[in-house]
Amino acid sequence: MELRQVRYFVMVAQELHFGRAAEKLHIVQSAVSQQIRRLERELGAELFDRSARQVRLTAVGERFLPEARALLAAEQRARAVVAELTAGRSTTLRLGTSTGLGAHLDRVLEALAGIAPETRVELVAARAGERLDLVASGGLDAAFLRGEPDTRGRDDLRFVPLWQDPLVAVLPARHPLAARPDAPPDAPSGVLALAELAAVPLVLTARRNNPSLVDLVVGACHDAGFTPVPGPAYGSLEDTLTAIGAADPSDGLWTVVYASHAARLSTPRVAFLPFGHPGMELTTSLVVRRTDPPAGLDSLLRACAATDDGAGSDRDR
Repeated sequence: MELRQVRYFVMVAQELHFGRAAEKLHIVQSAVSQQIRRLERELGAELFDRSARQVRLTAVGERFLPEARALLAAEQRARAVVAELTAGRSTTLRLGTSTGLGAHLDRVLEALAGIAPETRVELVAARAGERLDLVASGGLDAAFLRGEPDTRGRDDLRFVPLWQDPLVAVLPARHPLAARPDAPPDAPSGVLALAELAAVPLVLTARRNNPSLVDLVVGACHDAGFTPVPGPAYGSLEDTLTAIGAADPSDGLWTVVYASHAARLSTPRVAFLPFGHPGMELTTSLVVRRTDPPAGLDSLLRACAATDDGAGSDRDR
């Protein structure tokens, strides 16, 4: 049995006319008739009733038709697999990111390059809510997301926990809390108690921009026994760090950044100090669609697993 014979049979069964089937197959009618006759001889049964003026399927033909279509569908799937593998050299993953992924993102991209060197990655920065919308609509293939997302109405998305992102405090380098004798000048190692910052104005982004981060920091301050003093608002993290570095060291300002990002923000005018308060960290997850996954997603998930810091297993929300 040849696939072309099966294909001819399905076309004649669809048209119930050898001439029209030949036209759609772009071959002569005699070739269609000849190949179907060969198929019938091989199967040992007639598939069409040619005694009437109109071509009709026999009982055997009617039973064979769905199996024939299944054969052709399997052929298409096999071709699609090969096409995907051979087209992998041009596969591009659109990956949603946010500020502060730092070395984590570097490790994922390095692992992906080793697993699927033919896959390219296009990084797209967007706010958390926008990233979720873009993944759901297909505008992004996947996205990194920190903290607990609002998953109401998000049954079409899956969240894969990857790693924990600790926060560190940012203070003026000359602030008394940053100038402890046990801290080296380039990277203070003293552990900071949140209560020590009760009187220092806190600079945070608006909650609408990053609710997980704001809720974590403000909640931790309340747990430490104080309500943070609100500091001035600045347009960007760069402006915030500049203002902190220029602040009067006796009063100062403070904010938080992710430890993974702090190394890339190093400046002599500010100091980064780890917190002694438990829970000052957020989980980063990879957001993917539950259905219609893009080519290259499996490789990305493997790359993330290769750099997993043990945040947990895949979970549904």
